[in-house]
Amino acid sequence: MRRLVVLITALLAALALSPALPAAAAPGTPVVFVHGYTGSASNWTTAMSVFRAGGYSSSELFAYEYNSYGNNITNAQGLATYVNQVRARTGAAQVDIVNHSMGGLVSLWYLKQLGGAQYVRHLASIAGANHGTTYAGACLIYVTCQQMYPGSSFINTLSAGDETPGSTKYGTWYSPCDGIIIPYTSTVLSGATNNYVACQTHIGYLTDTVTLAQVRSFLAS
Repeated sequence: MRRLVVLITALLAALALSPALPAAAAPGTPVVFVHGYTGSASNWTTAMSVFRAGGYSSSELFAYEYNSYGNNITNAQGLATYVNQVRARTGAAQVDIVNHSMGGLVSLWYLKQLGGAQYVRHLASIAGANHGTTYAGACLIYVTCQQMYPGSSFINTLSAGDETPGSTKYGTWYSPCDGIIIPYTSTVLSGATNNYVACQTHIGYLTDTVTLAQVRSFLAS
């Protein structure tokens, strides 16, 4: 019994001299990917691999899916709900958003019209249809395409006033080889860091590891 008491006393003394365990590291900013017209979460397979290679964990990467043939106002409302769910799940105050094509319209409506800017640290728009595209003329039977056509009331609302509101950092990537965003400069936002890509196709961006690594670096800025 005496030996047991001595051992316990020695152990307690050792613990008292040990340094305190460090506090848990603060979680990184989660990323919400928003696909384009007819897209899905699978569009972001390469992007997520690039982000994981750069230090992100799978638990920090999320992909929002919406109805490409519905209404982009409804889609933006769904994004608002999704961002709140991601924030609640991760404990993060803000998220970063990476979008492609029509996902640019969904994202911008959320930030500009639904007060989402306060919850978004960075917005990266890859070939976003931010000022519309005449290519949408091929699918005008759908409301989303009507909204995506240049000069629509949806586009005019987004383009009015400050195109990059709040403290959110905005970045875009656009290329003359896009082929779907017409004119290709539609992606450019006033007040954003607009990155000219010499030649990349609209769908090619989704597997372009160079551009995706640039997007990842932008989110770290």
